Amino acid sequence: MAAVVRDRQLVAPTPEVPLPTVALTHPVELEEGGGQVPLDSPFYMERPPIETRCYEVIVKPGALIRIKAPRQMGKSSLTIRIFDHAGKQGYRAVWLQLQQAGEQAFASLDSFLQWLCRRVTAKLRLQDKVAEYWQSVSASTDKCTDYFELYLLEAINAPLVLCLDEVDEIFKHPEIASDFFGLLRSWHEEAKINPVWRNLRLVITHSEEVYIPLNINQSPFNVGVPIELPPLNRAQLDDLVKRHGLAWGEAEVASLMVMVGGQPFLARVALQQIASGALTLAQFLQVAPTQAGLFASHLRRHLGNLQERHLETAMKQVVSAAQPVQLPIAEASKLANMGLVTFQVNEVVPLCDLYRQYFRDVLGGSR
Repeated sequence: MAAVVRDRQLVAPTPEVPLPTVALTHPVELEEGGGQVPLDSPFYMERPPIETRCYEVIVKPGALIRIKAPRQMGKSSLTIRIFDHAGKQGYRAVWLQLQQAGEQAFASLDSFLQWLCRRVTAKLRLQDKVAEYWQSVSASTDKCTDYFELYLLEAINAPLVLCLDEVDEIFKHPEIASDFFGLLRSWHEEAKINPVWRNLRLVITHSEEVYIPLNINQSPFNVGVPIELPPLNRAQLDDLVKRHGLAWGEAEVASLMVMVGGQPFLARVALQQIASGALTLAQFLQVAPTQAGLFASHLRRHLGNLQERHLETAMKQVVSAAQPVQLPIAEASKLANMGLVTFQVNEVVPLCDLYRQYFRDVLGGSR
């Protein structure tokens, strides 16, 4: 029996007051709401023309795609579809999650480039020849370039799609970042004149703006194709509701849209729970922005990030205001990169009521 809400606490319903059943249009096999959306999932929502654009670009020699969006906005789900499209063309694909590299890999530029070469080699199931190429007295960037050009790209003799996921991790290491991003830019430029490098296709994902100083001619962030992932719009959310088998009218879809703001992760988790009968829409709307709701850990993570980045005051100002707020551009951009606010011209508003209500409560904003 599902729970009901009283005074913002979850309690068991009495037998005398049965909960309404969920209105389903048809039976649906539900999925967990978090993480990547599987390739064969009916719950992946395309955001045209983004997918088509990525598929067109990745087949071009020397392609570079830059995907920017806050966490849990669908970067990984989009990337696996780019990989799938590339695989159907006979390409090889390697995905490196830089958050898993570990501190030792980031100890120096040399150690990071060796880690990069070894991980790509392992993913391609080739013999590790890093030690052989690192015997050279050349600079680390030259050794890495030679390893890719003279060994990896020659050995596979096919286009290689290399995804560097969450390169924000490298932003934390300025002693590495400048030379490494310059290296990526040089590979992209080399593809224009060198047939070997035409086979390398890069996909870079990140959440943060690029605040580190980079020479305009050595940055990979001003070339290639930029992709920004927006929240789901009202029509896409309505489609997702239907895919969960829910027979909702406009009012129900509108209320969910207000609470989650089209954020894909929030929408999927909410709909999975509602469609499974674990709670009703009304219960979800009441408990969602509280510690008793589905998103307690998600909200606490955001709170911790606000505290770590000293943005509590800025966020409090946004959630306390009845109108859009103009913040210093650095603060506004950081909150937008976290996915907590959205711009309206030069001012910002909370992305959704979930964030407005939760942070107004925990940060002490006015109602």
